[in-house]
Amino acid sequence: MSENNHLPLYGIGPYLIGAITLMTIIAIMISFLKYIPVYSLDSLILKVFGVILMIVGAVFWLRAVLNSDIQKNIVQNHLVTTGIYGIVRHPIYAAFLYAITGVLLIADNLILMPLSIVYWLILTLTMVKTEERWLIDLYGDDYLSYSKKVNRFIPKVI
Repeated sequence: MSENNHLPLYGIGPYLIGAITLMTIIAIMISFLKYIPVYSLDSLILKVFGVILMIVGAVFWLRAVLNSDIQKNIVQNHLVTTGIYGIVRHPIYAAFLYAITGVLLIADNLILMPLSIVYWLILTLTMVKTEERWLIDLYGDDYLSYSKKVNRFIPKVI
């Protein structure tokens, strides 16, 4: 943690998101140029679902960044558990995962779809090793209780 005894404002997230975005762009380019096999379903339904995921991602991001005023809460050491943070613990990363999965669906190559699972694994492992440790160190039982009620990236159905 920083010398101000609060979470870093940005943490490792921008690096991860940048790397994953770059990998996705490269994967789509090599698919488009047919350097890898293309297994297309040519499904309008999947493309529409991809657009919906991108919109959901944008809404999650806007609610996390703008509505929750997350930077102010980080600086003031407030654990945000309401609003979008009451639905998922890491809505900015969830937003990114939804949007990237949407882009991959629109790209329409089944070979690229496992990238979403790989990205989810990368983000999950990184969250456990970094940001969630910081949150536990800073908020203790409050964060542990919150984490039992709210999933990392995917909202609970019940």
